[in-house]
Amino acid sequence: MQRTLKQPIHLTGKGLHSGKRAEVRILPASAEYGVWLRRVDVTDRDNLIPALYDHVNDTRLCTRLANDAGVEVSTVEHLMAALAGTGVHNALIEIDGPEIPIMDGSADAFVEAILRVGLTTQAAPVRAIKILQPVQISVDGFSARLLPADSLEIDFAIDFPEAAIGQQAKTLKMANGAFVRELSNCRTFCRRSDVDMMQSAGLALGGGLENAIVVDGGKVLNPEGFRRDDECVRHKMLDALGDLYLAGAPILGRYEGNKAGHRATNMLLRELFSQPDAFEMVTCSEAQWHDLPGAHISSEDIIRA
Repeated sequence: MQRTLKQPIHLTGKGLHSGKRAEVRILPASAEYGVWLRRVDVTDRDNLIPALYDHVNDTRLCTRLANDAGVEVSTVEHLMAALAGTGVHNALIEIDGPEIPIMDGSADAFVEAILRVGLTTQAAPVRAIKILQPVQISVDGFSARLLPADSLEIDFAIDFPEAAIGQQAKTLKMANGAFVRELSNCRTFCRRSDVDMMQSAGLALGGGLENAIVVDGGKVLNPEGFRRDDECVRHKMLDALGDLYLAGAPILGRYEGNKAGHRATNMLLRELFSQPDAFEMVTCSEAQWHDLPGAHISSEDIIRA
C-alpha cells in the first residue's frame, strides 16, 4: 500500500549555495498524488513543481528542479533520498525560497523527522519501475547503468586524488531499513580548494564544516572526522537514491555508478525512459513491497552499527 505522513513536518535551515535560511514543510498528500514542491514565496505564477527527472534543469553542484513558469528549487536530492528511504510515496513539500536547506549535509534531519511523525498507509497499490534490459550512459570519465534485479541494489565506486578520500567502493541491497541504517547520516564532501573557488565565485556561501566534510589532501578538516571510514562513497549512494526517486516511483533494478553524480543519474533516467522496452511499470507483490527501501522501518533503525 502507498504511504504518506501522519502529520506535517516543519524544518528550517540555510541553503548550501545561498547561505540564506529557508523554511520547509512536508505535508501529507492523498494517494496517487506523488511528490510535488511548492514555492510559497512565489505568488505571481505557477509555483508547483513535480519531483520528476524531466523537470531537472541543472546538475552541476546539486539537483535543481524547475517548472514551465521558470520557478525553481535546488538541492532536492537529500530530501528525495529521505522520502525514498522511508517509503513516502505521496507528499507536498512547501518551501519559502529557492533551495532546500542543507542541514548537516546528509539526509538525517529529514529521516528523523519522518520517523518521528510516522507514516500512514493509503488505499492504493505501490507501483514500481522494473528494469527489464540493461541501460547505461558513459561520458566525461563517469558512467552509470541500470540492470535487471528483483529489488533495488546500489553499487558505487569513487576515485579521488586526495588521500583522505582515495578509492572507495560499496554495494548495498536497499531492502527495508538499509538506507536509514547505512546511508542516511553520511554527509556531502568537498575539497578545500573547491570550497575556496566556489565561494570566490559567489557559490556555496552557506557551506562550512557544520554541513559538509572538507578535505585538504590527506587531512579531514572537520574536528570530528568521518562518521564512517567510507562515508564519501556512502554519500554518493545517498545522492543516487534521491536522484533515482525522481523517476516517479521506486525502481526494481541494480544501479551501478562509477565516478557518477547528479548529472549521470539524471542522464541515465532520461535514457531509460527513451527505451520503452527496457522497463515496465508493475504493481508490487507483497514480496516486492517487502524489499523496497522504506518498508518495515521504525525509529529504531536510526540506531546504527
